[in-house]
Amino acid sequence: MITQSQEKYRPLYHFTPQQGWINDPNGLVYFNDEYHLFFQYHPDGTVWGPMHWGHAISSDLVNWQEQPIALAPDEHGTIFSGSAVVDWHDTTGFFNGQSGLVAIFTHHDHNYKLDHIQQRQSLAYSHDAGRTWIKYEGNPVLEHDELIDFRDPKVFWHQETARWIMILACGQTVHLYGSPNLKEWTFLSEFGDGIGSHAGVWECPDLFPLMVDGDAATTKWVMLVSIGSSDDFIEGSRTQYFMGEFDGVTFTPDDSSQEIRWLDYGRDHYAGVCWSDIPVEDGRRICIGWMSNWKYANLTPTEQWRGAMSIPREITLEQRAQGITLIQRPVQEINTMRSPIVTLENTTLAEVQAKLASLQMDSYEIQITADITSTFALQLRASSSQDQVTVVGYEGDASEVYIDRSHSGDHTFHQDFAGKHTAKVDHNLSTIELQIYVDRSSIEVFANDGQVAMTDLIFPDHDAQGLGIQSPDQHLPLSSFHIYQFMSS
Repeated sequence: MITQSQEKYRPLYHFTPQQGWINDPNGLVYFNDEYHLFFQYHPDGTVWGPMHWGHAISSDLVNWQEQPIALAPDEHGTIFSGSAVVDWHDTTGFFNGQSGLVAIFTHHDHNYKLDHIQQRQSLAYSHDAGRTWIKYEGNPVLEHDELIDFRDPKVFWHQETARWIMILACGQTVHLYGSPNLKEWTFLSEFGDGIGSHAGVWECPDLFPLMVDGDAATTKWVMLVSIGSSDDFIEGSRTQYFMGEFDGVTFTPDDSSQEIRWLDYGRDHYAGVCWSDIPVEDGRRICIGWMSNWKYANLTPTEQWRGAMSIPREITLEQRAQGITLIQRPVQEINTMRSPIVTLENTTLAEVQAKLASLQMDSYEIQITADITSTFALQLRASSSQDQVTVVGYEGDASEVYIDRSHSGDHTFHQDFAGKHTAKVDHNLSTIELQIYVDRSSIEVFANDGQVAMTDLIFPDHDAQGLGIQSPDQHLPLSSFHIYQFMSS
């Protein structure tokens, strides 16, 4: 019998369902020392189908225990994306003066009277820390007479105005609503006309404040908006972000938001949203995304399951040479699953090549640091065999980091899968830092201490576990080169 850990392409340290299809992460919330991950789920097939909310729980963001289905389709429709919050002060009246979890989600069905789909916002609540859910008898709580795309509510408590705020995807813009109790909602404002990418339908928004360099006196609001796939754009679905100010009613973008900026410059990090109610003493803003792309999500060559989540990432704002910059770093908890295999300091390309020559690995992390010049070039060759390889590289003359999956394994399922994906890093760098996570069927790259994140799926053969490193400069010095192997818990 083949165990989950032996299944072809199933990752070791990224969340996947035991069986069935998953896409967007939903309802990310922390409560009673537990992280909850809900997700779009089709339990009866490995392609997109009638949406449920699947559910998993973790105490450490690394080891997840899948739970029974949380929310299933009902008389109002299937269960599309949404969010969850802790109603600390029982504003809903669901908890008899105590605290509890409330899910805010989109009901999706067909309005036969008007002969078009309809999307409406609804509530469910839990009296047992998320194990079981009761749908609110007054559902739906928010409708729109004209908009068909009206979905993916992300809700948070806004202390300054003492009310709940909802950001909602509405076609090519987002709408903001306010409520005292999660049940009655008032329209506040709209954002999105004439700014950002409109290469596909806007989906899965998020809105949250972040301190710059940890200084509470300098705070920016960050808005995430995912962009659905369009046949006109080879990139497919991806997530953009804006920075600016939010006064409890209106989001006002700053000048830097006139430039389109992507949360992830690979092809396979979509619908990224953040956990709510992380304790103040922790202080982190933690995001996770769906590792796939609507271009080919229904076609990827897995069998019992289809779809995985990214490594959870801490998001910060830092002042860098190019201005205030959104930074992403893998959460520190992931380090508990790894053990060192290679540790080299002040080393050479030749020494690293010798260490890699005999290694065969499929789930690991590599850290590289090097002093660079404009002519510096480096290629790490991962998941390699005689015929297959995934290349992660840096080109000093272009100040670019890239993933090239042109020959990474199976790519025949879609014409746009194979290719090379690039991202610019600060051109004034004197040192390059690369953090590379490989996990059987995915690769995530973090460059320049989190300035750039890139995520790509790959589907190599089982024997493609070799490693190599190359550079035009055979005498290239490296400040450090570390490999960590990931072990199942």
